[in-house]
Amino acid sequence: MGDLRKPFLLLALVAVTLVVLVEVGSSLLTGGGDATGALRAGAVDLGVEVDAGAISEPSGRGTSYLALIDAVALWTTGLFCLSLVLPERTQGRIQGVATLIFSILLLLGSLVLLIIAFVELTIMVSLFVAVPFGTLAYLALWGFFPVGEASLLLGLVLVLKLVWVAMLLLAQPRFLQNKGLVLLALTTLLCTVVLEFLHRLVPVVVVSILDDVGALVFAIIAIVWGLVLLIGSIPAIVKSVRVTAALPTR
Repeated sequence: MGDLRKPFLLLALVAVTLVVLVEVGSSLLTGGGDATGALRAGAVDLGVEVDAGAISEPSGRGTSYLALIDAVALWTTGLFCLSLVLPERTQGRIQGVATLIFSILLLLGSLVLLIIAFVELTIMVSLFVAVPFGTLAYLALWGFFPVGEASLLLGLVLVLKLVWVAMLLLAQPRFLQNKGLVLLALTTLLCTVVLEFLHRLVPVVVVSILDDVGALVFAIIAIVWGLVLLIGSIPAIVKSVRVTAALPTR
């Protein structure tokens, strides 16, 4: 890390921070359109009349759940940047404990969101197959996913992730030797591409279901990464305790 190029590392931190912010705010940036006309058209196709008021398009969970994985990327990049301002000994003492706390919070948050997405997916499927009134209820709540807006956001997120990877490599090419970091980068890039594929795979009325499936998968992946961080923090904590215990007392 001796020839670390600090400006590129800071740019990497900015890029991955923007990724997480865009993903977390995706529910505010997409959806909200008037789905009443589409609902009435679906009702006509089912042979049922419906007098619906203004109904908003859903924004989905997939993009926002990507933030669970990218929080790990943000945390990892932040630890790299921490080395710029803290002595190695001090960083070693706090890194293990801080990572332990972060991993526990990530595990708990991912588990809660996993349950929420699973319950929502169960309701979606149950309503969709309950023709005709259940299907109409599904259409009213989830049947008109904003695929175009979501695609624009995912495109922006993918570009920012590529910038993050590029900045890390420019900051220190030896980051490629960090297998965990490489695997994390490949995971988040692949998940972004897969989510876009899921949005384009089926007709728009069932995109919300696949989007929720993607959210479930992302939550599970985040749990796996949380466990990896949790297990990885233990040796750092043990080492820090041993070093502290070996210090001479006055």
